[in-house]
Amino acid sequence: QVQLVESGGGLVQAGGSLRLSCAASVRTSSIFTMGWFRQAPEKERELVAAITWSGGGRTYYGESLKGRFTISRDNAKNTVYLQMSSLQPEDTAGCYCEADRAIGILTTRAADYDYWGQGTQVTVSS
Repeated sequence: QVQLVESGGGLVQAGGSLRLSCAASVRTSSIFTMGWFRQAPEKERELVAAITWSGGGRTYYGESLKGRFTISRDNAKNTVYLQMSSLQPEDTAGCYCEADRAIGILTTRAADYDYWGQGTQVTVSS
C-alpha cells in the first residue's frame, strides 16, 4: 500500500512562508501525478498544485493562488514539495498530499486521486 507522509505545516504570521514536504513510500514509477490539496474548515477540498513524475515534471496550479505557491519534486528522495509564500489568514487549512496512478495525464480533481496522506495543518495569523 502506498503511504504518503506530509510535514512542514505550522503557525505563521501573515506574509510569512512555509515549505511542505510529502514523502512517498512507493517508487515514483508506480505513480504519475502527485498533488497538494487544502481544505479549510467547512469548505470543500481544493487543488493547490499538482506535478507529474514523468513527462518532464509538468505542473498545474489552482486558480486562486496568484502565483504564491510553487510545487516541485525530488525523484531521488521520492518527495514532493510545496513552497508557500506571502501567506494570508485565508490560507489557513489542512493540507493534504495525494498521489494518482493514472498514466499520461496530470490529475487535477481530488476524486480522481488514489492515495491520500493524513495531512498537515497550516495556520496563518493576523
